[in-house]
Amino acid sequence: MHTTRVIHRIDVPAPASVIYDIIADVGSWPLYFPPTVRAERVSGDASDEYIRIWALANGELRTWISRRRLDRSALRIEFTQTEPRPPVAEMGGTWQIEERGEGTCQVSLEHSYRATEDDPANLERIARAVDTNSQSELDALRAAAERHGNEHEVLVAFEDSDTVTGSLEDVYDFVYDLARWPDRIPHVLRMEVTENVHGLQYMEMDTKSPDGSVHTTQSGRVCVEPESIVYKQTRLPGLLLAHTGEWAFEAVGEGRVRVISRHRVILDVDALAALPVPPASPAEARTAVRNALGANSRATITAAQAYAAAGGSAGHR
Repeated sequence: MHTTRVIHRIDVPAPASVIYDIIADVGSWPLYFPPTVRAERVSGDASDEYIRIWALANGELRTWISRRRLDRSALRIEFTQTEPRPPVAEMGGTWQIEERGEGTCQVSLEHSYRATEDDPANLERIARAVDTNSQSELDALRAAAERHGNEHEVLVAFEDSDTVTGSLEDVYDFVYDLARWPDRIPHVLRMEVTENVHGLQYMEMDTKSPDGSVHTTQSGRVCVEPESIVYKQTRLPGLLLAHTGEWAFEAVGEGRVRVISRHRVILDVDALAALPVPPASPAEARTAVRNALGANSRATITAAQAYAAAGGSAGHR
């Protein structure tokens, strides 16, 4: 069986320890790494762990579990997929960070992999995904390093919640069933959804802003019925560098459901500065984004309330 080995490298304007911490904290990957929609530690600790990742590869949302061995003193993290899925027969690699002096470092990302049955088409498909995602992740690390020290000015994190009348299943179903959003939510104009694996959705949506402008976004969503829907925008409005979110649902009594909408956003400072009327301060920009996203979330919760109160799918046949 043929094994392919490839290394991607990049120089980063930040101390090696800062970059190591970003790579080690897998829960933060959706905010920093464009391909990653969701990531979490399944078991283990800061030196030996199992993680699950949901990420885009060649436009398809996939999930897998990897084992990671972390060595902070050596600035090295090794990973191996425990149960590779076709077309991948074997996948592993290493993150290695080296100090370069004057607050800079070099990051190397090595992959070693095999394709199922050594099929050339599968090998080309894996190579394309590894190359695209590796370059995207390294570029994102460099961008994060350039924000180091002032990220608090561009990071927006908030949540909105409400308790609605209806069943947990109906409220979850409303948020899950994206294809019907254009008929159910006023600010959603168009929706296209791909769901090749149940619970893993990729969607493209047109939404209308209060000022009348229309924005097209793309997102990957990981749906865990009936508890949560985690999502990541992969095609963003021009003012954002990253946007991740979560819908959480909790029964709080007979016929009552608490719905929580969480957002984490990184603003694009350069894009904000180029606006005809730039925000007067980072705080003003954060407030504007928080209000715009929060308004959409609250509108969705209101629509979900109406749907569930009317009996959900039983009341909309």
